Formats: sequence, structure tokens, C-alpha cells
Amino acid sequence: MYRLSRMRFIFPIVLLLAFFLDGSLSSVFSSFLFSYPYSMVSHLVILWIVLGVIQEGRNTRVIPFTFFAAVIGFLFDTYYAGILGLFVFLFPLIVWVTRMLSKNFSPTFFNSIMIFFIDIALLELLNYISYSIIGIASASFADFVLYTLAPTLALNLIYFVVFYVPISAVYEKYARLRS
Repeated sequence: MYRLSRMRFIFPIVLLLAFFLDGSLSSVFSSFLFSYPYSMVSHLVILWIVLGVIQEGRNTRVIPFTFFAAVIGFLFDTYYAGILGLFVFLFPLIVWVTRMLSKNFSPTFFNSIMIFFIDIALLELLNYISYSIIGIASASFADFVLYTLAPTLALNLIYFVVFYVPISAVYEKYARLRS
């Protein structure tokens, strides 16, 4: 079914744009996003994928989200993280969690923002735990929640509110199968 959808071109292109935009925003606004002691992590890639999975419920499965999540996770690992394997695992996990949650809720704005909130919190928490285990993160859990998780959730929820309608419109317009 994926071959019949126009999203076969649009999804990977926007995914790559979101990938580079995450890094660019972090670089350009680094004095704002990473002002001591706070740290906000931009997750436009997750926003694009999560809204796609949520919108998928309205259509038939037209995009292999897990495959694309693993590929973009590999790129994140090699380009941003430097530790191969973490985001290759975490991004497909987020796709799976989103599918499980979206099965139980209708795709409304408030349900979608709740699912996105859970996804970002889970991603950041598992990232923190992984980095703590291998000795890269040395902050206490309370410091992580206060200085990284809360600001990251706030930033990404703002992204969600701003981009929900345009991204939903793109999925609605281009994910329909050709007749």
C-alpha cells in the first residue's frame, strides 16, 4: 500500500528536513535552549513520526514508520549522539508505543498531545537511563527532571501546538491512496 501513496516521497523528505532542523535549531538557539542549568532538546523528528502514526489510524497503513524510525535513529546515533544503537532502538520503540496508545484513543488534538507528551517523556527518560548506565550522564534524577525533562517537554509541546494543524493537513492530503 505504501507504493500507492504520495507520502512515499513526502514522508522521508520531511523526516530528513526535521532531522537537520532539530540540529540547526539547537545550534542557532543554543544560548536559549542550553542556558545553564536548563537544557531543552528539540524533537521535531519525533513530532513528525508520532503525528504520522496517529494519522495512520484514519487511513490504511501506508508508511513503514518503524523502518523509517530505525533509519533516522541510526542517523541520529551517528550524527548527533555518537553512540551507535541507542536511537536505533528508541525511535522504533516510540512508534510502537504510539501505535499502542493510539489504538485506545480517537485521534483528537487533546488525545494526540497526550500521546506525544508520553512519547517525549519516555524517550528522554530512557535516554537519561541509558546515558547514566554507561556513565555519560552524571546528573541526579531530580536534576534531570527539573532541568532537562520539564523544559524539553515544554518546548516540544509548544512545537506540537504550533505544528499540529499543518502536519495533520499534510498527512490528510497526501496519505490518501490513489484511486
